[in-house]
Amino acid sequence: MSQLTMIALDLVAIGLLTFALYFARHRRRDLLVAYLIVNVGVMAVTVMLADSAVGVGLGLGLFGVLSIIRLRSSEIAQHEVAYYFAALALGLIAGLGAADLSSTTTSTALASFVAPALMAMILLVMTFGDSPRLFRAYRQQTVTLDAAIADESILRLRLENLLGAQVHSLTITKLDLVNDTTVVDVRYRITGGAHTSSATAPTTASELLEGAHR
Repeated sequence: MSQLTMIALDLVAIGLLTFALYFARHRRRDLLVAYLIVNVGVMAVTVMLADSAVGVGLGLGLFGVLSIIRLRSSEIAQHEVAYYFAALALGLIAGLGAADLSSTTTSTALASFVAPALMAMILLVMTFGDSPRLFRAYRQQTVTLDAAIADESILRLRLENLLGAQVHSLTITKLDLVNDTTVVDVRYRITGGAHTSSATAPTTASELLEGAHR
């Protein structure tokens, strides 16, 4: 396997990661260019640095440069951060693998096998780890209620009725007694028959409290 083959393998891998996995599942076009340039840029820099006289400090130096990059956007979700690291890892593996192929001190057979295997492993983990079928009933969201509810048992009952789900955990992030609102981070699991119809659902705090004591 040659350096050009390793570079082509990286382009195939990042194409699968961005277009076949990320975009097909999340449909966010603006992050495609970020994933592509992170991967190709890291791979190109790694190949150039590894072929120079700075081989020993390559890892520390490259990660030192990358450590100044921060994902400041509040619109970046955790799974999108995972795709960033996957694109970065693919670029590093391909770049170091291509550099090893040109080195006389490294076994060509070892470099030809290890790098593609690691890249395939990353793609496989992302394929299953980000699968929409994995724990598909489990959700998380921040809910704003038009009532100030400090009692967690009452709050849990209202959220389960509202979401039609079994609430596993909740955290009150804001309790506004002036504007009569509650902001709560809730983790829950969708259940088939958990939703209560609006005709019979308790709507006031007193009705919820009464239901909680039953």
